[in-house]
Parts: sequence; structure tokens; C-alpha cells
Amino acid sequence: MALNHLQSGDIANLLPIGADAVSSQSVALFKSEQLEVIRLVLPTGRAMPMHTVLGEITVQCLEGSIDFETPSGTQRLQAGQLLFLRGGEPHALVGVEDASVLVTIVLKP
Repeated sequence: MALNHLQSGDIANLLPIGADAVSSQSVALFKSEQLEVIRLVLPTGRAMPMHTVLGEITVQCLEGSIDFETPSGTQRLQAGQLLFLRGGEPHALVGVEDASVLVTIVLKP
């Protein structure tokens, strides 16, 4: 089954998912030639291992909290906070408390 991405002018609901975070799945909201936006769900203890992406990224915590690790250290990102990371920098994420984050990736500079 094909994933339905947002089309130009569509609206996505980014309200907190609360207790449903444990059973909710991450979803790519849209992807274009230059940009990808993903709602990433990280229940408590769930991790995304160290990795890199070519383009710059932002990670906006919508609810809960995550630890965001880079080679220079770990930062706690909480609801309402936004993190920027240059492309190519290694990073990992782990849910500290049931969390959802909005990840924006620049695909082509």
C-alpha cells in the first residue's frame, strides 16, 4: 500500500498523541525534491541509533522529551524546543518520556 503524503495545501494534525505514543507509528508527512518532513514517535526507551544525513535538519519536540546525542555530547530536548544540526553530523535519539518530534531534512542544498 502506498503511503499518502501531504499534497500542496493539505493540513497535517500535529496535536500531541499522548498515551497513544506507545502504539503510534512514525510517518513521513511529505517529501519533495528538496525537503522531507517526518513525525517521529519515540516512546520511552525507544532509540534511533547513531546515523548521519547529508542535509541540514531541525528537530522540534512536539511532546514528551528526548535525548539528542552528537559526538560533542547529549542534550535533552523537551516539548516546545527546536534543535538545528548541520548536515553530515552524526546523531542519535532516544525517548526519555513518550515523545513525538517533527524532523525536517533538507535533501538538496
